[in-house]
Amino acid sequence: MNGTQWLVFILIIQVIHFLGTWKLYVKAGRKAWEAAIPVYNGVILMKIINRPWWWVLLLFIPIINLLMFPVVWVETIRSFGKNKIWDTWLAILTLGFYIYYINYIEDVTYIVDRSLKPRTGLGEWVSSIVFAIVAATFVHTYFIQPYVIPTPSLERTLRVGDFLFVSKFHYGARVPMTTLAAPMVHDTIPGLKKRSYLADVNPETHKDSWINKLQLPYLRLPGFQEVKKNDIVVFSLPSDTLYQFFKAEKAVKKPIDKKSNYVKRCVGTPGDSLAVIDGFVHINGEKFQLSDRAKVMYDYTIYSKKGVSSRYLAEVDAMDYTRKYLTDVLNPNQYEALSPYILGAYKNQSGTFEIITQEKGIPTEVIRQLRLALTEEKPLARIANMTDEMVSQLRSNPAIDSVIRTNEEKGVYSGAFPQKPNFYPWNVDNFGPIYLPERGATVKIDYKTIPLYKKIIRDYEYNDVKVDGNTVYINGEVADSYTFKQDYYWMMGDNRDHSEDSRTWGYVPANHIVGKPVFLWMSFDNFNDGIFNWRPRGERIFTTVGGSGEPVSYRWYFLAAVIGWFVFDFFRKRKKKKNT
Repeated sequence: MNGTQWLVFILIIQVIHFLGTWKLYVKAGRKAWEAAIPVYNGVILMKIINRPWWWVLLLFIPIINLLMFPVVWVETIRSFGKNKIWDTWLAILTLGFYIYYINYIEDVTYIVDRSLKPRTGLGEWVSSIVFAIVAATFVHTYFIQPYVIPTPSLERTLRVGDFLFVSKFHYGARVPMTTLAAPMVHDTIPGLKKRSYLADVNPETHKDSWINKLQLPYLRLPGFQEVKKNDIVVFSLPSDTLYQFFKAEKAVKKPIDKKSNYVKRCVGTPGDSLAVIDGFVHINGEKFQLSDRAKVMYDYTIYSKKGVSSRYLAEVDAMDYTRKYLTDVLNPNQYEALSPYILGAYKNQSGTFEIITQEKGIPTEVIRQLRLALTEEKPLARIANMTDEMVSQLRSNPAIDSVIRTNEEKGVYSGAFPQKPNFYPWNVDNFGPIYLPERGATVKIDYKTIPLYKKIIRDYEYNDVKVDGNTVYINGEVADSYTFKQDYYWMMGDNRDHSEDSRTWGYVPANHIVGKPVFLWMSFDNFNDGIFNWRPRGERIFTTVGGSGEPVSYRWYFLAAVIGWFVFDFFRKRKKKKNT
């Protein structure tokens, strides 16, 4: 829905309001015409229901207004003596149209000095909950959003189990585009696993659906920063077409603000020429200098004539390596008991059972309970995921012969964007060069270059694109150039060989940017192993995300402030009680 359509929609709402309330305005001592003037009628209504004028502003804020409209309906009928529980439910369930009945049928009297205090304990509790939700939704939508890191794409810069506060105001809060949605949840209602918003998810009917015509146009409030290279950014995943993430289902057409949120590092900004050469990002022909807080990880092959022990890898805290255990006997009951800890088990040609696990291996107590006699294999070469610091530590181990970074050769295609191996045989280690479009820039397009920009032109800027032989058609006309309508960014994970990022699905449009992680308030090890296995990472609690140098924890300062507040509050109350 464009601006004109929204203006018409708002005017229709004003007409509905006038027709349903003008008599009530008169009974409250106001003029009938005051119910017809947009915005002004809201200010007058707040006076009638004895509420502050700024409530009117909340009625125009997307998502917040969904919570406020029922509150105003209920407050309106109560201002005319309709206080029974069934009156409240009728106002809510009829979407406010119960007020029409009161306006034209009921002979009600305006209560001038109506008490705003709830009449029952339950009413007070409900009132407190409603306004707590309104306040929390406002902060969550326009200022700060809590976020948890669920995947290791930024290990070890941000770790799985890190709880973050994401600032919406650094880049400017994106005003919600989906107008019919549950507050304080994203695309799925927790527990119910149902969509949290009302939208047509069928790609074939998406453009014609009346529901999607209620979508607001993209609007971002003013911020005080632009997205810069090296920023860690939360954004809506451009390629997300899933009802629920990590669950394979038929593709759906999701509104931009209801796509799954991803967090990556921005390595390319609009106007840049970007390439990945032997695993390293290059911008405009020069190697990209990462922040000193970035802990980039790559896969390495470790060699040793004496065998590479898992103990060596555990000592440097390496990741993503497998372990192989050997045993002569493994019965079905033992296999069943081991299943939560293993990737698989099979019997080799010599009759020995080989058990494969991830780096955590099999807990010692489980081995003892099952009375297994296991021997862990020490292969001559193993692959593990490590930072530069881990590699340096491992290379200093006299038992290790060499540590060599794995690398996909140039010209060997492995599913990289734009998924056109004939023209672009790219992979995650050797990619590009590729131009990152900026708003207002024009590029030449033909049948060879259109794969790079087709998704932008068709999906992000809403044009019809067809390629017939060597000819490109945009909106039915032959095209040899295109001018971009917005900026585009390139996002990559610091865990380079274990990150699905722009190298897979391409550019991130400016209207997909959500916010900037600024503060890490809690962190747990073993986050995906169940809540009873969580272990706090004390050194990461209450640390900043940005900045340079080693992160500093402010947890003791926070605890001191909390204790100080409780001490102050105790003596304040004690003094107040004494004076009373």
